Amino acid sequence: MTSRKMGFRVALPCALLLAAMCAYAGPQAKERAPRFNAKTMDGEKFTNETTKGKVILLEFWTTWCPYCFTEAPFVDKINQEYGDKGLLVLTINVGESKKTVKKYLDQHPRKTRIILTDDTNLAAMYEAVEYPIYVVIDKDGNIAATQRGAAGEEALRDLLATAGIGPKDKAESK
Repeated sequence: MTSRKMGFRVALPCALLLAAMCAYAGPQAKERAPRFNAKTMDGEKFTNETTKGKVILLEFWTTWCPYCFTEAPFVDKINQEYGDKGLLVLTINVGESKKTVKKYLDQHPRKTRIILTDDTNLAAMYEAVEYPIYVVIDKDGNIAATQRGAAGEEALRDLLATAGIGPKDKAESK
């Protein structure tokens, strides 16, 4: 057997195993959202109980992530657009100090509720290790959709539509 064929026989199972592990990392869509506690930098507190009846968009981000920076304006726009229509946007900065986040926000203000890792258990529950990550929780407390990585405003709006926020198809939005 050639070394090329041997390499393929080893690489393929490893790739499949890795893909399977990634597919099942963290809570999945259509299951109950894990119990959480979160406190914003302004002192607001949120739990599963206090958010009942609302659709929740969780955005996991960091100050050093260029994709997070690019997507922040439309996350803020969606927050303003649907904030009084049953959407609660919580943006969770992962792994950075309050001082670092405050300095960043002084230069790049956000219009969302900012939560630090020290003030929540959300980042661990959703295995936030690449950014941005979006999780949509429906009004019943179930995970409606998740997205790992940046995909643009339209993709984020599509995620929210799975939980009943905004138009369900492009024809309705035009």
